[in-house]
Amino acid sequence: MRSATALRALTLAVIGALAFTSAASAAEVHVMISGGLTAAYKALVPEFERKTGHKVVTAFGPSMGTTTNAIPVRLARGEPADVLIMVGYALGDLIKQGKVVADSRVDLVKSPIGIAVKSGAQRPDISSADTVKQALLAAKSVAYSDSASGVYVSTEMFGKLGIADQMKDKARMIPATPVGEIVANGEAEIGLQQISELKPVAGIDIVGPLPEPLQKITVFSAGIATASKEPDAGKALISFLASSDARDALVESGLDPIAGGATH
Repeated sequence: MRSATALRALTLAVIGALAFTSAASAAEVHVMISGGLTAAYKALVPEFERKTGHKVVTAFGPSMGTTTNAIPVRLARGEPADVLIMVGYALGDLIKQGKVVADSRVDLVKSPIGIAVKSGAQRPDISSADTVKQALLAAKSVAYSDSASGVYVSTEMFGKLGIADQMKDKARMIPATPVGEIVANGEAEIGLQQISELKPVAGIDIVGPLPEPLQKITVFSAGIATASKEPDAGKALISFLASSDARDALVESGLDPIAGGATH
């Protein structure tokens, strides 16, 4: 009897010790992420939490800009961050500013720009640069994002097509809101944004990616914030997102994974 009681007590002690060790090793990882990876990220985080025991707390916002939820603005406010997932060159700027650990950067995916129209609307021909030009000129309204794809569209692509002046009055940048929502609501006939950001939006049809002569591939990267309180758990999350376990979810969301994640 005493032996059984002692064994039971020992078993409970071991279980308690294991639970304490697990709790002690589990971390709360604060992530700031921009729209390009959001759909895949939301699908993958529960698996990461289940595998590691870590809890992920996420703040969403664009990689650049001055809106209140933009990642640089969040950092300037002193919001907690362990991992930043955003447009590669914007992450590079934060590395130069000393806000991200330089050797922690991992390039995760490549993301093409796509064109969308309201569900059921006639799909324009976008098979060539010339047909895209005609579609944009024929549209009454055009929307593009305030992040990497929109910067390219407004400052380079319109000029490349020779229609910068014609676009001034009917094309507008959409701050903080997915461009697909503006198209779905009928506020714009054509929307341009990364395909991975268009895919999650209901009420639109993705016509396809921009043709090669006009395409601009955006690289999305991850890094550890210099102010991180949980850098090891943050590195584990980045490694998971760069692993083969994450590939299917990334491809499904319209992204092109960079094999193994390219480090800098």
